[in-house]
Amino acid sequence: MSKRFTTFSLALALGLGSTAGAEPKNAEVPWAGEEMPLPLAVRTPEDLAVKAAAERAYLVFNLLAGGKVAWDAGRYGVAAQKWEHLLSLAGLDAETARVVRPLATEARRRAGGEAAAPIVAPATPAAPQAEAAAEVAAGSVKGTVQGGGSLGPGGTVVWLRRKDGPTPRPAPLRGREMTQRDKTFVPHVLPVTLGSKVAFHNEDTIFHNVFSLSRPNDFDGGLYKDGASYSKTFTHAGAVQVLCNIHAQMLGYVVVVDSPWFAQAGSSGRFTIRGVPPGAYELIAWHESSSDVTRQPLQVQAGTVAATTITLGSERSRLKFVPDKYGKPRQVQLGY
Repeated sequence: MSKRFTTFSLALALGLGSTAGAEPKNAEVPWAGEEMPLPLAVRTPEDLAVKAAAERAYLVFNLLAGGKVAWDAGRYGVAAQKWEHLLSLAGLDAETARVVRPLATEARRRAGGEAAAPIVAPATPAAPQAEAAAEVAAGSVKGTVQGGGSLGPGGTVVWLRRKDGPTPRPAPLRGREMTQRDKTFVPHVLPVTLGSKVAFHNEDTIFHNVFSLSRPNDFDGGLYKDGASYSKTFTHAGAVQVLCNIHAQMLGYVVVVDSPWFAQAGSSGRFTIRGVPPGAYELIAWHESSSDVTRQPLQVQAGTVAATTITLGSERSRLKFVPDKYGKPRQVQLGY
């Protein structure tokens, strides 16, 4: 990354010249989105290397600026998540890392979670030529999810498992958070990898008691007030239904995947999984409306994009009742 690009990114994303301690700004600002809006043709290995470099630069910018937008809106958990992800990138520009590292630490502290361990760059980062070669060797999977009933396909979690060899164990994700806001879980569906810790942060001015009966990932966060958090490390793969023992209308899902190759579909059902080594895979999709995960075979070629469409399975039958944390039917809701 050039010094000119780094300076521009820092100035734009960190709001140089703004007044310290200003009121948080509205996070709903015009934003290009996390997928690069510039279409780049890929016809040769050189084209792919250029595309990979452009996508990396765009990823750095989005994590950098997205963290600052979240910080200004007072969403410190999201800011910490984005900046910690940025700091974990191999070969990150030293000046960018120097500026972002203390901000990430402070955002994590304000989010009420444990301070993240210091993130340092790898001692022997791969040479640019090696990184480019790795990008060329890897492929991508782009697809569309269909179905989902009245909910639509948005929020579907898709992941890949190798059929021609072992699937590597994914690294735990840092800074994942499911917020309680206006008696809802935000996000409604949160995908994480095995071993990831999720903070359930209460932003409401009332008490919540987050819990799950989804074994073996079941938990009970107990009663906690505005500004407090409960953290849970998920050590088993599968979908975890998250409820509140006080508010029966609250429902969310943490989907724990045992693969490093995963994505979440947008509202239109589209998704992209990048950096997939060539080989034979099984594509797996989870959606809250389906009675089971949907599976289909998929072949990934080196340096290519595998396109696919996956149709979700049959709809899940409705619950007879929303259970409390003891598995019993709820008493009449008093409106709290």
